[in-house]
Amino acid sequence: MVFSSIIFLWIFLPLVFVINLFMAGRLSNIFLLLASLIFYAWGEPQLVVLMMVSILVNWLAGKLIGKYAGYKEWILVGAVAIDLSLLGYFKYAGFFVNAVNTVAGKALIPVPDIRLPIGISFFTFQAISYVVDVYRGETQAQDRLVNTALYISFFPQLIAGPIVRYHDINLQLESRRITWEKVAAGFRRFVYGLSKKVLISNVLGACTDRIYALELGDITGAMAWMAAICYMFQIYYDFSGYSDMAIGLGKMFGFDFPENFNYPYISHSVREFWRRWHISLSTWFREYVYIPLGGNRKGQRRTYVNLLIVFFLTGLWHGAGWNYILWGLYHGFFMVVERMGSAWKAAAKQNDQKKPTGFFSFLYTFLAVNFGWVFFRTGTGTALSLLARMFMPWRYVTSGLSLWECADYKTVFVLVCAVCGMGWFQNLISERKKEVWRFSLPEIFWCAVMLILCIAAIASDTYNPFIYFQF
Repeated sequence: MVFSSIIFLWIFLPLVFVINLFMAGRLSNIFLLLASLIFYAWGEPQLVVLMMVSILVNWLAGKLIGKYAGYKEWILVGAVAIDLSLLGYFKYAGFFVNAVNTVAGKALIPVPDIRLPIGISFFTFQAISYVVDVYRGETQAQDRLVNTALYISFFPQLIAGPIVRYHDINLQLESRRITWEKVAAGFRRFVYGLSKKVLISNVLGACTDRIYALELGDITGAMAWMAAICYMFQIYYDFSGYSDMAIGLGKMFGFDFPENFNYPYISHSVREFWRRWHISLSTWFREYVYIPLGGNRKGQRRTYVNLLIVFFLTGLWHGAGWNYILWGLYHGFFMVVERMGSAWKAAAKQNDQKKPTGFFSFLYTFLAVNFGWVFFRTGTGTALSLLARMFMPWRYVTSGLSLWECADYKTVFVLVCAVCGMGWFQNLISERKKEVWRFSLPEIFWCAVMLILCIAAIASDTYNPFIYFQF
C-alpha cells in the first residue's frame, strides 16, 4: 500500500485516524501496531513474519543487554549480525552470487530468486539503532514488546523513512498528546508532500522513463540532458514528498519525526548536499558507522578512508547493483577532494561559516550531483554513453524521435515549477511572512485545490511509481 493510492487516502487513513482518536496510552500503541502490520501485509503478507522476527530479536537483545551488562558486547554483535544477515540474504544474495559467477566466468552457483521485502533497509536500520542505543546507555531497554514493535514498524515511515533513531522517539512511545493544532499541521504537511509526489514527481518520471526506454542510438544530447534533469527532480520530489507525508502523518498521530530534506539542490558543495539530502540516513551513518570507525580523529588519511567506507556502504544500502556502489564511491570521492583543500573545499568552508558563496560553487555542486544521478538511474555502460551525449551534445543530434515526443509542454511547465520549488525563492521569504501564510484562508484554499488535483490525478492515471520502495 502506498500513500498516493485511493485505498490509503479514502479508506485506510481515515479509519485508522478516527479510531485512534478514541484510543489512549497503551491501547493506542497496540492499535497502531496492528494497523502498521496490516499496512505492510497489504502488499507482502508472507513477509510480515520477517519483520516480526527482526522486532523480536532486537527487543530480546535489548532486554539481555540490560540484564547481562558483562556480556553486552557479544549480545550486540549477535543482534546486529542477525539484522545484517537478514538484510544481506534478502537484498544482496543474488547480487553477490552474480558477482561470483561473473568472476568465475561460469555459473558456479545458481542465482537465488528472492523477493525483496519493501522497506527492509529502513526497518533494519531502525532495529539496529534501538539495540545500539541500549548498548551505549543512551536509553533504557524497552520492557514492552509492543512499543519496540511500533517503533520499528510504524506505517508512516516504515517503508521509506525517515530513519528515526530510537533515542529520539522513545519518550513519545511512552506518552504523547494529539492536539488539533498538531493534526492540522500534520494534514497540511501531508498535502504538500502528496502534491510533490503526484503533481511533480510522477509527471517528470513519465518523461524520464520515455527517454530511457528508447534505443541508445535514438537518444540525442538534448534528450540526455532532459532525462537527467527530469530524473534529478523526480527523485527529489518523490522522496522528499514521501518524507513530508510521513512527517505529517506522524504529527496526526502525536509523533514528531526528524526532518529529512532541507533544499539540497541549492547546496554549494557536495558536503553541504549530504547535510541537506536524506538527513536521517546521513545522521545514521555518522553516528553508527563513521564515528565508531574513528571519524576525523585519527589523522587525514584515516578520515579519507572512513569517508570512502561510509559512502561505499551508502551506495550499497540503496541497492544491490554496481551502479549504486559506483554512485556512492563517486560522492565519497568528492567528499574526500573537498576535505583535501581543493577549491571546492573553500566553497564548503564558506558555506559552513554562512558567508556568501558564488554561482560557480553552486553550479559545480548541481552538475556533480546531476551526473551522479545518471549512474544511479542506469547501468554503468549506459550511464557513460548518456554522459558522453551530455558533454558533447553536438555529436548526437539525429534521432527517429523529436524531444517534444518525449517531453511535452506539461512536462516543461512542471519542470519549471520544480526548479522554483528547489529552495531559492523559499529562502527569500521571511519567517514572518511564512507565519502569516500558514493556516491562512489563502493557504487553506491552496491546500484544498492541491488535494483535489492530486486525487483527480491518482484516479485518472495508472502511473504512480515510488523510487525508494526498491531500497
